[in-house]
Amino acid sequence: MPQAEALQPAPTILVVETDILVRHVIADYLRGCGYRVLEAATGEEAGLILDVEAEGIDIVLADAAATGDREGFALARWLRETYPHIDVVLAGSPAMAAAQATDLCEDGPAVDKPYQPQQLADRIRWLMARRGRNR
Repeated sequence: MPQAEALQPAPTILVVETDILVRHVIADYLRGCGYRVLEAATGEEAGLILDVEAEGIDIVLADAAATGDREGFALARWLRETYPHIDVVLAGSPAMAAAQATDLCEDGPAVDKPYQPQQLADRIRWLMARRGRNR
């Protein structure tokens, strides 16, 4: 059914990253991989985007080390409670609290920072395939 696949919208990833340079680089890379990418500088900004587009967002990629009421682990926890259909990928160093992250995203912090583009792309493809979504 190639025509049916062609009609499916590209999977959407919301990138939540405070560092504008890092956010733009990773967002551009993901767009080059064929994903629709939305960008937010903070968890609060991500919440505003989710208020409007939650049903169309497949994955939220966020920095696990970000702090605040709706940043890092707190953002992942809120996403799990509010939007359980959205997969969460937390990016962080291997030394981060993996046990805490495992409860919030699949298999703990899923990608290392600094971002390794191929590792990130592989992780997103795995999540999409696990839920039966393409790309």
